[in-house]
Amino acid sequence: MKSKRKKFRVKSNRKVQHAAAQKGMSLPGYSQFFLNIKKQIRSSRMQAVLAVNKEITLLYWDIGKGIYIKEKKEGWGSKVIDKLSEDLKQEFPQMKGFSVRNLKYMRAFAVTYKDYEFVQQVAAQIPWFHNCTILDKVKAHTERAFYIKKTIQNGWSRDVLVHQIESGLFSRQGKALTNFKKTLSEKQSDLARELMKDPYHFDFLGISEKVSERELENALLSKLKEFLIELGVGFSFVGSQYHLEVGKKDYYLDLLFYHTHLHCYVVIDLKITDFIPEYAGKMNFYLSAVDDLLSSKEDNLTIGIILCKTKNKIVVEYALREVKRPMGVSSYQLRTILPKPLKGQLPSPKDLKKELQE
Repeated sequence: MKSKRKKFRVKSNRKVQHAAAQKGMSLPGYSQFFLNIKKQIRSSRMQAVLAVNKEITLLYWDIGKGIYIKEKKEGWGSKVIDKLSEDLKQEFPQMKGFSVRNLKYMRAFAVTYKDYEFVQQVAAQIPWFHNCTILDKVKAHTERAFYIKKTIQNGWSRDVLVHQIESGLFSRQGKALTNFKKTLSEKQSDLARELMKDPYHFDFLGISEKVSERELENALLSKLKEFLIELGVGFSFVGSQYHLEVGKKDYYLDLLFYHTHLHCYVVIDLKITDFIPEYAGKMNFYLSAVDDLLSSKEDNLTIGIILCKTKNKIVVEYALREVKRPMGVSSYQLRTILPKPLKGQLPSPKDLKKELQE
């Protein structure tokens, strides 16, 4: 058995040297470098058969780091990635992931995340191509870490991740004007503030600015899945135009949710105008009624979210100052508006159709 193993090693080394000669590339130390990577791959396959995402990501980080170090120390050019891709594909024909493009991602991944502990405990917890998406679309480390952690918490698909990045979730989350610090416990306040955004993006509705509150509500209900994604993890839909009877009079809540992490009801009031102080008084009434009529002893205080087309920060702060129940005010956007210089310069759907037909 020992002699057979020796022959195999000699043959393997010769094979690598022959491949290098064929390419006409003289790279000091490349043969050993390639053999080390093969050893890493085999070790990883034995541990997890490259099925566990964490093992795959850590393996890719090791390969990327190896490429980067060799480029720096040995002065290898970028063409080494082309050669390494070809050799790895030949050695592991049944495996995917060794394309030139993916090897470049591995190198970029290792250069971007030099802290192995962060890679192991955070970045390796999400799928590899989620990491590639974040590398492509996000530049700041703090923001990258934010999207990685949110993906872990929410189980986002890659399409949802792309949507959240392109809608600027990092800059929107926790930005709503609220009175949570004054009306909730510290832990509950932090969680509640994090769940609120400003503005909310309702681009997925595909509707224009001129809608009534009921039309907006119906549009959101027709796209409930997308609406829940925009609201964030933990929201469970209870009802629309939810009926409450107070003092033998009927009242209807625009939208009622229950938040499974905050353990409380959440009332959303939709407005198609600028925020006015009266909205806070009406919401305060709704919250008192829900706490008395719907909440159990185990539930926390009901939270109110007033969604307005626009708002004035000072007016909102005055309106919420003396309110004793937790509420926040956010704006929303129905559709991304083109900058004025571009208006009229882009073809209409009718023009595009005509062009395609021709």
